[in-house]
Parts: sequence; C-alpha cells; structure tokens
Amino acid sequence: MAKLHFHYSVMNAGKTTRLLQAQHNYVENGRRVMLFTSAVDDRDGIGRISSRMGLCAEATPLRPGDDLHAQVVRAHALHPVTAVLMDEVQFMTPAHIRQAARVADELDVLVMAYGLKNNVFGELFGPAVHTLLALADDITEIEQLCHCGRKATMILRYDRDGFAVKSGNVVEVGGDDRYVSVCRPHWGAGEIGESRRAGLVPPAVAA
Repeated sequence: MAKLHFHYSVMNAGKTTRLLQAQHNYVENGRRVMLFTSAVDDRDGIGRISSRMGLCAEATPLRPGDDLHAQVVRAHALHPVTAVLMDEVQFMTPAHIRQAARVADELDVLVMAYGLKNNVFGELFGPAVHTLLALADDITEIEQLCHCGRKATMILRYDRDGFAVKSGNVVEVGGDDRYVSVCRPHWGAGEIGESRRAGLVPPAVAA
C-alpha cells in the first residue's frame, strides 16, 4: 500500500530541491510523476516549482476549490501514475491533504508532500499542516542550521533594520530577504545573525 509522506523543515533547507530530485529520479527510470503546488505561491509564476539552486519544473497550481484526487484519477486512468509530489503544502487546504491521502489509499500511488511546519509566530503554519500531521504515514524533518550552528527549528521575520517582526499576516509570499531560519533561543531573542545584519540595506539607500 502506498503512503502519504510529509517532509517538513524551516526555510532554505532544500525542500524543493529534494522534491525536484525525486521527480528527476522517477522520470529517469521511466515513471510518471504528477507535480502540484499552491496557486498562492506565485514568486516564480503560478504553477512553477523553483529551487534556490536553479532547478525548476512546471506543476499544477491548486486553488481552494480544486480536487487533487479527481485530477490524479483522470490522469491515472490514461497512463499509470507512480508518484504525486506536492510543494508548498502549507499554503494548501485541509481538503487537498485529505484528497492526497485518498490518492495513496485508493489508487495505491505514493504521495510526498513538502512544506513548512511552523510559521513565523512559532505556531503550526495552518490547517493544511494540522491535517498532514494527523494523516501522514511518515513525517520526516529536513534539517537546517541556525547562524549559531545549532539546528534551526524556527523562522524569524525581520524588518529592514534587522528587528524581529512578530505580528501581522502569517502569509507574506516573497521577500525571502526578510526571513531567516534560526534555533528557538535566537527566535525568542529576535537575533538574525551577523551575516544577515551585514546584508541589510542602509536606511538612506532603502528610502
């Protein structure tokens, strides 16, 4: 029986690179893979999965009313699907996650979901992540390091002056230069690290 896997991490830990590498491995071995991402994430264009290492692929963008299960059923009937890979699942809906579970259970197709577990406020990112943690057969952390060398488990949002921002909207797509992955102590202290501070744009220039 196929499984529903959740691969989670903080930002800049290589989630998308791993997803695209998995896709490449399947395709190289003659397997059919379906890629899905959230329509909310339009940083590189809607329906496009891109890693910071330059890898990219086209994917089906999911909106709240879309049925992932139905799309896979139609494709699977024409040509067997080996795996379904989902990127940026934190932006999806609980319905999408339940549909993905049905793909694994009813079609016996492997599903691997990649995304953030926590938001910048130190809470689970949202309803889709709650649902994934409840339904996933396997949950795997992709590790990243804090600037201090400890494991990064939190995401810190900061302003142009380098001060932590712990209010506002959870979802602010883009602006990767305003986020940094840190350990819990440095998240609590709001400390972004020397290298991030060195890269801040001086106020006079930013204005």
